[in-house]
Amino acid sequence: MTALAARLNAAAQGTVLGVQNYVRLAWNALRFVFARPFYAGDLVQQMDAMGVQSLGIVLLTGFFTGMVLALQSSVQLRTFGATQYIGSLVSASIIRELGPVLAGLMVAGRVGSGVAAQIGSMKVTEQIDALNTLGTDPIKKLVTPRVLAGLIMLPVLTVLADLVGILGGNVIARVYVGLPSSFYWRTVWEQIAGGGFSFGFIPNDFIQGLIKPFVFGGIIATTACYHGLATTGGTEGVGVATTRTVVAASIAILVSDYFLTQLLLSVLGA
Repeated sequence: MTALAARLNAAAQGTVLGVQNYVRLAWNALRFVFARPFYAGDLVQQMDAMGVQSLGIVLLTGFFTGMVLALQSSVQLRTFGATQYIGSLVSASIIRELGPVLAGLMVAGRVGSGVAAQIGSMKVTEQIDALNTLGTDPIKKLVTPRVLAGLIMLPVLTVLADLVGILGGNVIARVYVGLPSSFYWRTVWEQIAGGGFSFGFIPNDFIQGLIKPFVFGGIIATTACYHGLATTGGTEGVGVATTRTVVAASIAILVSDYFLTQLLLSVLGA
């Protein structure tokens, strides 16, 4: 029992220390946004890597998710003679939940693993120690541009995924169900407008659909950088870091999605 208690105590201490280091890394990365020098070139490069190069897989995922959602919902709605509500169901599901979550998971798998591998390789080859020797802060040089890129690009990717997802639902509604496209898009807008507005003109659905990917982008970038900087053990450690990044970021996205949904529903009253 003493050995078991010691192992549990060590595991608990390691977990608390890891959370502390993670929060400190995130805080320093955001703090350095407003400190000189500004690595604008690195930021643009990371925005291209996280956003432009991830566009294809995110659009493909969003389009077929919208098609599948419309196809499945049409089967159930036909039972009640309510197939005219397909547009409302697809738009609400994609804008509020599926768009942000699926875009986040796709970026976590594609970009998060790459960032962790890149920084992990720099760590095991002592390139990060070289940056310290040259007087360059590794967090400002490596972490801050990636976190900023995640905060900027994931909401953009989510908006595009939402659009093509609703378009995919339109394809199924038109071809499979026989709903006119004009009627489909009218029900989409009625659903968005029915969710209410903040400040008189911003749909609440849009607020939910943009706050979530903003948080997810920060989670993905920070998690990838954290595991990359914590890499040990040579090339084998790099592989471990990439695996841990994808798993941890995916779990964090799903868990935070629940709490964000609960918070936004209570604040927006939707």
